[in-house]
Amino acid sequence: MQTSRSASFDDLKLRTVSGVALGLIALGLFWLGGYWSAALLALGAALMVWEMREMVIGAGRGSSLLGIIAMIAAAASVLITEATELRWGFLLVACVGLGLAMAEGPRGRWANIGLLYIALAMMCIDGLRTDDNYGFTAVIWLVTVVIAADVGGYFAGRVIGGPKLWPRVSPKKTWAGLLGGMALAVVVGMIFSAFTSNTFFWKVGLISALVALVSVGGDLLESSIKRHFGVKDSSTLLPGHGGLLDRFDGLAAAAIFASAITFARGQSIFIW
Repeated sequence: MQTSRSASFDDLKLRTVSGVALGLIALGLFWLGGYWSAALLALGAALMVWEMREMVIGAGRGSSLLGIIAMIAAAASVLITEATELRWGFLLVACVGLGLAMAEGPRGRWANIGLLYIALAMMCIDGLRTDDNYGFTAVIWLVTVVIAADVGGYFAGRVIGGPKLWPRVSPKKTWAGLLGGMALAVVVGMIFSAFTSNTFFWKVGLISALVALVSVGGDLLESSIKRHFGVKDSSTLLPGHGGLLDRFDGLAAAAIFASAITFARGQSIFIW
């Protein structure tokens, strides 16, 4: 019989295999950049909007006529961002979201807030990638730091355990996991900086810790939505991970945070 400790790692192999496969595909498309990476982000935005509507409004509603309109708007906003600027993509999805919110009930309005959030996150990643000098590197740094936060939190939470972070929303998350994830994000961010931009790596480490913290906040946000609507996983699209929202909830929040700092500073967030 397996011990509780070994049972807690049962899903690690499946998570790792599916994560690596998806990661390699994404890596190739983001290396190509342009409409290659924008198309991937557009597809992801559409599928996550579908998941959000399925969770919030009800099963089958993600594929309704209004759901299809929401998915098309999310995908189009990313492609418009790639072709022009982020503000025009956001204007499109905001107008569509407002129209859908007026046509649907209270749950529909919550789903369309999700539409804006998801589309904005994907547009922000596309905006980061369009930097001619550090676009690809910035996206890889962002993804790497979020993965480090997730991996560090996974192992620290299960090995150390201790008090729960927010048991009503996410019973498995612990304070040890949060600190472990932030610590690994700092180390990974500093090493990444040392081997790429080679600037003030301790500042990059600090920013990496903040990105990790925001990514955990994004994870908790999605968990609270699932808890409120009585859903375990956003979907079953990804083996071992649940749905796209389950896997990229932290990245979505981190992308918005990193983009806000990047656009405000006028240069990549990991360059100091």
